[in-house]
Amino acid sequence: MIICPACGSTIEGDLRRGCPSCGARAIGPPLARPEHELPSYGRASIAFAGGVVMSLGFLVSTSAALVENNGLSLRFWNIRFWTVIAAGETAAWRLKWMALPVAIAVLWSGARIIRSIKTDPKKFIGLRAARIGFTNATVVTILFATLIGITVPARLRQRRYGIEAKLYARGRTLSRALLEYRALHGTVPPQEELVKELRTLPDPDGLIAEALRDLDPSGYQPGAVLASKAKPTELRGGALRNASVNTSAGLTGDHGIAFTNYDLRLPGEDRILNTDDDLIIRDGLVMTVADFQAYFATRSSAP
Repeated sequence: MIICPACGSTIEGDLRRGCPSCGARAIGPPLARPEHELPSYGRASIAFAGGVVMSLGFLVSTSAALVENNGLSLRFWNIRFWTVIAAGETAAWRLKWMALPVAIAVLWSGARIIRSIKTDPKKFIGLRAARIGFTNATVVTILFATLIGITVPARLRQRRYGIEAKLYARGRTLSRALLEYRALHGTVPPQEELVKELRTLPDPDGLIAEALRDLDPSGYQPGAVLASKAKPTELRGGALRNASVNTSAGLTGDHGIAFTNYDLRLPGEDRILNTDDDLIIRDGLVMTVADFQAYFATRSSAP
């Protein structure tokens, strides 16, 4: 079987008789194979270049993160081990999506190239260079996996802190809104009109509107504390503080003065109400369910 050099079609037989596709004819018999053929170094070069490119890419990215974190005034003698590790972690997270497919391709092709060189050493040379490139690629891949792996717990903690900060910010915004509403109207809004009434408050930065989005009013319970006139000796500090907040809450005849309060429960990270990660807001206090129980258990047990 011969391939026609003019049109590329496959020919069975002697090309000197002419190509049936294009009519080209050979001017003589094919040249004999050379007595000595030089082995190819191309495959080894590909494997070596792949490992070197991965190493240089990681070093350049780490150096850029090092300069970014420490400024252009960084000196070589001021570089510390953990500073380099931190820069490597930053570089690994930045390149993770690009480095993963590149590492798979380089390692897979490098392994096949090394196998082919070992199988036919007379045709292919450069086994040492191919192994160096494959080793570099393996070391860089292990570094990527290690630097990403050791920072996963810290990043998960930071993510949790961010979620908690967002939840607490929402809780404090709603607490402020309820306090402002009570200061203006002498009471807190009823459950069925909570969202409607709080939207009437001044909200120049839009924080109250953002906090009221998807708010479930079923977690809100308004109430009242009665300070009886018949037993003034039983008034405690909580009742006195409530009285000092707003004395215009209204009179209830001979039974005492009604001071409004509230309990508001917000869903936590799971976005499900009445679970252990909920936030509870009571008269300006924002805390988790566990902190809420511990706080009021301490107050109730105090003399």
